[in-house]
Amino acid sequence: MGMSVALEGDARQAALARAEEEQSLVRKAQAGDRLAFDELVRRYDRDVLRLALNLVHNAEEARDVYQESFLRCYRNIHRFRFECSFYTWLYRIVTNVALDHLRRRGTRREEQAPVLPNGGGAARDFFETQVEERASASPEKQLLGQELARQIHGAMQQLSPRERAVFELKHYHGLRLRAIGEILGTSEETAKNSLFRATKKLRARLDAFR
Repeated sequence: MGMSVALEGDARQAALARAEEEQSLVRKAQAGDRLAFDELVRRYDRDVLRLALNLVHNAEEARDVYQESFLRCYRNIHRFRFECSFYTWLYRIVTNVALDHLRRRGTRREEQAPVLPNGGGAARDFFETQVEERASASPEKQLLGQELARQIHGAMQQLSPRERAVFELKHYHGLRLRAIGEILGTSEETAKNSLFRATKKLRARLDAFR
């Protein structure tokens, strides 16, 4: 019991130290320190690319979202007022850029999400992991897994940009609904409703594969 409490205390201290270090980097970047900004990019570049990939499901567009997001961050970091965490502010930029791309794409047919190499830096798709668990060495199960993957990509395309954003932020990035609401500039209740609609649509499309 005592060991558990001590470990929790150490974890809190480490988290506090990381937060203070990050605040220092942000303040330096706001003062024009390019090396400090580069360090912030290094800390979040993988998460930003992962979020962009999950939202737009297109490798080329994800790179555009990634680059535009960090450019906006660099140009506007002086506006950051520490009223929320830096990652929440950054995720808000990435999500808005991605939603803009999705709106411009409109009703055009989306390309299938890129297949990422193992250990390639970007996170493995949550649903693709489920596909792999279902598809073993059996040829029949492999075919089922391939069909499920197609159904998943088709189901995701039926979501509205906001529904997809809420679903991705919740299930890919583990964010709380309150933080998602902050990122999207809306309320926790609205984010909750969007998540409910997204989940309902996905379950309806994938029900046959349960």
